[in-house]
Amino acid sequence: MEIDKLAWIHIRERKLLGARSRGNPVCYLPGGKREPGESDAEALVREIREELSIALDPTTLVAAGEFRAQADGKPSGVMVKLTCYEAAFEGVIAPAAEIEEVLWLEYADRERCSAAGRLVLDHLYARDRLD
Repeated sequence: MEIDKLAWIHIRERKLLGARSRGNPVCYLPGGKREPGESDAEALVREIREELSIALDPTTLVAAGEFRAQADGKPSGVMVKLTCYEAAFEGVIAPAAEIEEVLWLEYADRERCSAAGRLVLDHLYARDRLD
């Protein structure tokens, strides 16, 4: 079984934007699952608006990689496929919906992240985009 998710990669000052849901100590990349009939762009724009109160510009979406890992909190063998995009946005990033906290992650924060998030951090660090 594979859970199909989308995520937004946003780097500022060599730190990656992460999010933490209420009651969960693990950091994730902002994003989520598609609703039936949604494109990647439609789903990601909706999820980011719901979670961070900002508007992604869908015309600036750029594919940033696909990552597969064991899904957190799921039985062994349940994988998550994280399709990542970068995009410009308007507004001020602020936690909303189930998001309790937004964080700026460095590579040293790797162990605080989900398994898929760790793969993204590894990828960005290897390309000298993170401290």
